[in-house]
Amino acid sequence: MEATVSDERPAQEGPATFRDVFSLAEFRVLFTASALSWIGDYVAKAAVTVLVYRQTDSVALSAAAFAASYLPWLVGGPLLSALAERYRYRQVMVACDVVRMLLMVLVALPGVPPWAVLALIFAATLANPPSQAARSALMPQILAGDRLVVGLSVSVSSGQAAQVLGYLLGAAVAAVNPAAALLINAATFGISAALVRFGLRDRPPAMTEAHRSHLLRETAEGFRLVFGRPVLRAIAVLVFSAMVFSIVPEGLAAAWAAERAGDGMDTGTAQAVIMAANPVGYVLGGLAVGRFVGPARRLTLMRPLAVIAPAVLVPALLDPPPVVVALLAAACGFAVAGLIPVANGLFVQALPEGYRARAFGVMASGTQIIQGAAVLATGALAERFAIPSVVGAWSAAGVLLMLLAVLTWPRPAAVEAAVAAARAESAATAARDGSGGHTPGRGMAGDRSGDRSRRRHAVT
Repeated sequence: MEATVSDERPAQEGPATFRDVFSLAEFRVLFTASALSWIGDYVAKAAVTVLVYRQTDSVALSAAAFAASYLPWLVGGPLLSALAERYRYRQVMVACDVVRMLLMVLVALPGVPPWAVLALIFAATLANPPSQAARSALMPQILAGDRLVVGLSVSVSSGQAAQVLGYLLGAAVAAVNPAAALLINAATFGISAALVRFGLRDRPPAMTEAHRSHLLRETAEGFRLVFGRPVLRAIAVLVFSAMVFSIVPEGLAAAWAAERAGDGMDTGTAQAVIMAANPVGYVLGGLAVGRFVGPARRLTLMRPLAVIAPAVLVPALLDPPPVVVALLAAACGFAVAGLIPVANGLFVQALPEGYRARAFGVMASGTQIIQGAAVLATGALAERFAIPSVVGAWSAAGVLLMLLAVLTWPRPAAVEAAVAAARAESAATAARDGSGGHTPGRGMAGDRSGDRSRRRHAVT
């Protein structure tokens, strides 16, 4: 890396467009590979639960098969993510895709006992943290300036859309042949590996061998960085707070639908409508805010959207029908989508490059743990109190939590100083190591189209 960090747009830039983002060959490759992997993952989750249930007639084991995909984040997400810092990002992503492809083929083999299915699923999902950490750390090397925020919005929105599509496709295929659905998942990993291997530049590792220490120590450095720097800590608090309440309608959808189904809507339809509402709202919000709202306005909207997101769920106290519940959840998803990608964009810009994968592991693990804990807590409360009361009161507490996060949000000057410091630290590390540079926003190796027309500025 050179001793400068380049940006392709002037400091006073206008909003990037989808065309700006998708004009970059590397982003198209990364986006396609990620979308395929996500769809395959959700297809597999739907298929595995059907497969295990058919073999055992046990709801508990079927649920355990679904939960196994989240366990690696809980037991070692930050540690596994730290591995991505030690190796080339392209190498990490390809290796993880190949491992997952082979393991999913084994799961699809006839006669595999349920305990082996659970073990194979767990082993396959161990590859998720390093793969996702590498992808997250690579994104700011491909996109710069406002393109990064728009690219993150598109990526996260596509992940939500993949969840809906994957569940629908997986349930449909698994009803006929669960093994076929698992082979579809294996195929998506194979295609993803090929796209990444031949479509992305082979950049050097973020951490040289000279700077390696013990993996546990490197992981702890990620925690210290995220929670030790005021701007990063403020972003983490905001993101974690959003996860506390936004997942609750989805997590309680099955029981909520069973209690309120009627008026021409059966329980299964009511559950599907409630579960799909938040992801659909997120997709719409992410695309709308990312595309039509300028960079400065997005930053301004972060704080009001942070309060609006839980506030729109408070009317659940009135015990509305499932359709209204879905509309409330969709509105929450829309507001969160205007908040999270902007926060993510600030987060990666305020991170020194050599820490991005580790910091992502901290954030991703935190969101998984917080979402799981929120669903468990509200589920336990719903055993004693009515679900609408639990969701409404929980969301009202979320408003207070978000107000606290907003009132303690750092000033713009502090955010700008943190971003400049991270760029300077990355540049200083690169100069000391003498590693090769990368240019954000450049396409595949050999793709230099449009470079002459780009204005660049450097921060040393």
